[in-house]
Amino acid sequence: MLLVGELYSAYSICSFAAGIAGNLFAFVLFVSPIPTFRRIIRSKSTEQFSGLPYIYALINCLICLWYGTPIVSPGIILVFTVNSIGAVFQLVYITIFIIHAERSKKLKMLGLLLGVFAVFAAIVAISIYMFEPPSRQTFVGYLSVISLISMFASPLFIINLVIKTKSVEYMPFYLSLATFLMSLSFFAYGMFKNDPFISVPNGIGAILGVIQLVLYFRYSKSEEEPRAPLLDSYA
Repeated sequence: MLLVGELYSAYSICSFAAGIAGNLFAFVLFVSPIPTFRRIIRSKSTEQFSGLPYIYALINCLICLWYGTPIVSPGIILVFTVNSIGAVFQLVYITIFIIHAERSKKLKMLGLLLGVFAVFAAIVAISIYMFEPPSRQTFVGYLSVISLISMFASPLFIINLVIKTKSVEYMPFYLSLATFLMSLSFFAYGMFKNDPFISVPNGIGAILGVIQLVLYFRYSKSEEEPRAPLLDSYA
């Protein structure tokens, strides 16, 4: 019995450590847009920047936040904490974007933001009033997986761009590394918690992270070599 208790204790410690690591690496990603928004604030214009990535990130954080709440999935509070922090960051970014955007963009972003809140409110209401545990966890879990997988469009685009241009200019190493480590940490957390709704999408994210890092080391070595213009590389 003592050995079983020690193993369970070690298991819990590893699970907690993986979740904490995931939170820390996610924080690096959450603060990465700060230079962009400093530029927006200084210029008092959103220039050619798009606010859509922050809208997508917000709805993803809200859905995953809801999945991590005890009323839906007891025992995975670190999923709740990381997505709560992420949602706050995205709201701040969206607010700054709306303040400094031109009228047409401002109205569009306000409409999208209201749409996000409406969708999230509907998900919460449906999951509470139409599902009981454990069906509630399954329903929200599938939504979180769909949301997380949809977020993979960005790294897939970057991977495609790097391969076509043979340049890592648009794929900063530390962001790629943080993305990989965050996904790997939450993959481990999901495995420790025996939760495929956490482990599967983050496992996919970790694989994409590995691909990004391999491409970085492959093409960063040839950065100093003369390259064809961007338009030629797309031809």
